[in-house]
Amino acid sequence: MERILCLVIGYMCGLLQTGFIYGKLHGIDIRKHGSGNSGTTNALRVLGKKAGLIVFIGDAFKALIPCTILRFALGGNPDYAGQLYLLMLYLGFGVILGHNFPFYMQFKGGKGIAATAGVIGSLDWRLTLICAVLFLGTVILTRYVSLGSIFVAIAFFAVNVFLSWKGYYGLDAAYMKEFWVLCALVAVMAIWRHRANIGRLLAGNENKLWGKKE
Repeated sequence: MERILCLVIGYMCGLLQTGFIYGKLHGIDIRKHGSGNSGTTNALRVLGKKAGLIVFIGDAFKALIPCTILRFALGGNPDYAGQLYLLMLYLGFGVILGHNFPFYMQFKGGKGIAATAGVIGSLDWRLTLICAVLFLGTVILTRYVSLGSIFVAIAFFAVNVFLSWKGYYGLDAAYMKEFWVLCALVAVMAIWRHRANIGRLLAGNENKLWGKKE
């Protein structure tokens, strides 16, 4: 029951489409410009750096805030001691689902990377540091935001499996595999949402963050 409740609450939080709202405030439907995506990268390309930063913060915080609230609300409750991080991940996964598939936008939202960043920030500082360095390093070296996002999705799964296996999340053994499966779902969804980008990367005509296509 707690899992379903976390998914539902998370989905409702994810419905706050920062890019779509910001675009409307500036007189455009961001889904009709650029890549047609309502996420951070398209906001950056269509509306500029300020818009990209605002959209990223908004989409990240709609996951970071509820997950952090849940962490502090249940952190001192012994009944949830062995499954707290699992419930946080269910809540975060719900946010990502709401962001990617908002019902009021014909289920066409963003790709969930900023929301995933919020989930990452709520879980563990080591995970946050690794993903941040990996993303920034990839984008700086290649200028491909999509490639950095894909690497973060992979790292999200791998690092979370390692940290939980080593006991950093305090998960009971009964919840360990379920946590790993949920991490895999988050990673696979992020990669699947970038399937068109992967095709362009393989073809050598993916859009770069700045400069011309090669």
